[in-house]
Amino acid sequence: MIDRQFQAAFAKLYVLWKSSKGEVYGLQIIEELRELGFKISPGTLYPTLHALLEEKDVTLTARRVNGKLRKCYRATAKGQKEAKEVVERLSRLLRKMSR
Repeated sequence: MIDRQFQAAFAKLYVLWKSSKGEVYGLQIIEELRELGFKISPGTLYPTLHALLEEKDVTLTARRVNGKLRKCYRATAKGQKEAKEVVERLSRLLRKMSR
């Protein structure tokens, strides 16, 4: 079983990658990661999102959707650069491990 630290790291990478493609929101990330086999709780994801905000890797925009306030995240230029670098390194690592 993947421990909490790995799950948080995967969540951070996924948020950076996904938010570099467009706006995302917390529940969307939780649902998409669950579809991929990761059991991410709000208690894991939201501290990750807050850390990414503090690191200036994502920005936050509040939007009203069906009368409810939704916090939407989008990668900054810094976050996009970091996501690209991590994905490239992870790809190299996975290729090496699959030999």
